[in-house]
Amino acid sequence: MRMRRKKHLEERIDDCSSVNLGWLVDYAAEARGETQQCTLDTMKIFGNNNPVHLEVGCGKGGFVVEAAKRNPNINYIAVEMARNVIVSAMEQAIKAELPNLKFLMGKAEYLEKFFPENSVERIYLNFSCPYPKETYKKHRLTHSGFLNIYKKILVPGGEIHQKTDNMKLFEFSIESFSHCGFKLQNVSLDLHNSSFEGNIVTEYEKRFSEAGFPIYRLEAVNS
Repeated sequence: MRMRRKKHLEERIDDCSSVNLGWLVDYAAEARGETQQCTLDTMKIFGNNNPVHLEVGCGKGGFVVEAAKRNPNINYIAVEMARNVIVSAMEQAIKAELPNLKFLMGKAEYLEKFFPENSVERIYLNFSCPYPKETYKKHRLTHSGFLNIYKKILVPGGEIHQKTDNMKLFEFSIESFSHCGFKLQNVSLDLHNSSFEGNIVTEYEKRFSEAGFPIYRLEAVNS
């Protein structure tokens, strides 16, 4: 079911300019065939050289806002393509007054246009859409097409942390990570019944776990 457009959406997005880095890509310019490149200067954005963590598909921001609260010495950038959704995340971040959290609107395939090589220490993929049909597998955020982008922007030894409730997506991801040269560690087939500490429970995670679904988690190291 498609989400109804929020009232005063444009005004609300404008009011979030303090945390909004803008669009990953100008789609009108792209349609005209114009080449776009806008490398982010995180030193200028955050005023420090702290490590950069990136969440791809942040939803309403529950995870990244809590992560930024817990880790003030890490700079977080959260990406979300749905304007209706990211506005809630940005408003939540402004309310929490987090100087180490910013947002980008757009699609993950444009990340390498904005992040320099070897600039991100960790990427989070929390409950990404599984795109269950085989014909849509290229849209999965752990498809090799995306993993090759992540490899470019991750530092050597940088990590991807994935959580999902979808077993088939998890199996697909393990295979993709392995084929793309990532080393897997801390793989869990039932996160909430494991010894893992420090987990930040997302909105979807809470819903799925309470419904009795196991939560799958892994860490993939860029080698």
